[in-house]
Amino acid sequence: MTNASSTADDILACARTLIIAGGYNGFSYADVADVVGIRKPSIHHHFASKVDLVRTLVSRYRAEAEAGLSALERNVADPRDQLKSYVGYWEACINDATAPFCVCALLACELPILPEEVALEVRSYFRLLASWLTSVMERGKRKGQLHLSSAAKIEAESFMATIHGAMLSARAYGDPKMFGVITTPLLDRLSARH
Repeated sequence: MTNASSTADDILACARTLIIAGGYNGFSYADVADVVGIRKPSIHHHFASKVDLVRTLVSRYRAEAEAGLSALERNVADPRDQLKSYVGYWEACINDATAPFCVCALLACELPILPEEVALEVRSYFRLLASWLTSVMERGKRKGQLHLSSAAKIEAESFMATIHGAMLSARAYGDPKMFGVITTPLLDRLSARH
């Protein structure tokens, strides 16, 4: 059982890398088979179709994000520091290229062409992140640690869009430092005392 689950994990990891490199339509089972070193029928044994593979990938990605956000809640009490830690996580991932782009942000760009099962998972990820960011914004405002110029939900959506846009800019310019250039003023604005 461990070997089968290890192969499935290898397939998912490969699909994740290939999606980040070229999007949903940028890879095939033949590409995965080449990278993982297995035959295409072996992939079908684990994931009947590409839709099943990517839906599972996004579902797990959302579960990982949820676990990460929960750990952040447990380990960092200050809402301002939670936002800094969230941004710092992505900054590190972009700088060392371990996760140079959010899989769900990338797939969101492709929503019109995605199968509905995958699109639903992508939307669930965005709802999860927006909900967490809204709660952080609300707590930060209540504690006087964050300055919001709009309602917490709007600030959360704006924050999320800026983070994803900063990833896009870092990729477009081929410069990981662009992420921090864009996100530092955002954190400074939210932290400013007025």
